[in-house]
Amino acid sequence: MNENGIAVKFRERWKSFWRLIFRSRHQPKNSKIWRGDYSSWKAAEASSHGYDSEDILEKCRTAGMKVKLGEAAYERDSVLFDQVQYSWGLLAGLQLGAARNAGRLSVMDFGGSLGSTYFQNRRFLERLPRFEWNIVEQAQFVRVGQADFQDETLRFHHSIDDCVKAHRPNVAVFSSSLQYLPDPHVILEEIIGHDFDVVIFDRTPFISAERDLLTVQTVPASIYQASYPSWFFSRKGLERHFETKYDLLARTPSWCTSPAFINSVHLACWEGVIFVKKTPPKP
Repeated sequence: MNENGIAVKFRERWKSFWRLIFRSRHQPKNSKIWRGDYSSWKAAEASSHGYDSEDILEKCRTAGMKVKLGEAAYERDSVLFDQVQYSWGLLAGLQLGAARNAGRLSVMDFGGSLGSTYFQNRRFLERLPRFEWNIVEQAQFVRVGQADFQDETLRFHHSIDDCVKAHRPNVAVFSSSLQYLPDPHVILEEIIGHDFDVVIFDRTPFISAERDLLTVQTVPASIYQASYPSWFFSRKGLERHFETKYDLLARTPSWCTSPAFINSVHLACWEGVIFVKKTPPKP
């Protein structure tokens, strides 16, 4: 083999080496955060520490107030950021909801904490002709939200029914909240029954399986000390709820959570999904 041949062979081996390094660094890893395959919510809850502790609420309140007062750009799960991290799929769905309703956007944000998603997107929405954001949350979050965050645009409610009766929202949003419900499919049927024009899921975990997977999620200690049950959804199972009354407009890729293997078996991806109410056929 001449010198040119040796050089070509060396370059190919060098490329193969770096290709292997790149793949090893960017392939999904086995998750240390989500584990288990629980048969019931009660069983998963018995292995958890819960999400309703006062210290977690206080962390969320402190971080949220910094965003409200302009001392931080953005907050997610009580963690502060110097720049807003936008979920462009979510924002597109919200703007579509306004466009389909003559500029009116009334959002029902289920599990919206103290306004994380509202503060994330308000700069793009507050100039709409009619804009309001309504959060449905746990009692202690509603209490703090009404006392410290509520205003003419942002409001807090104890239930979907209360929110719908008060504001008749046209868009429902689940931003990384559906997976933390004991009976998520019951809530989905309730959502469909309220006839929202647009339903948006963001940062929602899916697996390619015929059934949902129930795990326990352990929050990194750098955020706060907690663990709680968390679902991974079968795409078919979730989308089946909407087949009759809604069109699946788009699936949007993850913007802040990388794919991971759960229990070293299931490849999970965090995605967004946008459903739009079907248009009745013209007579």
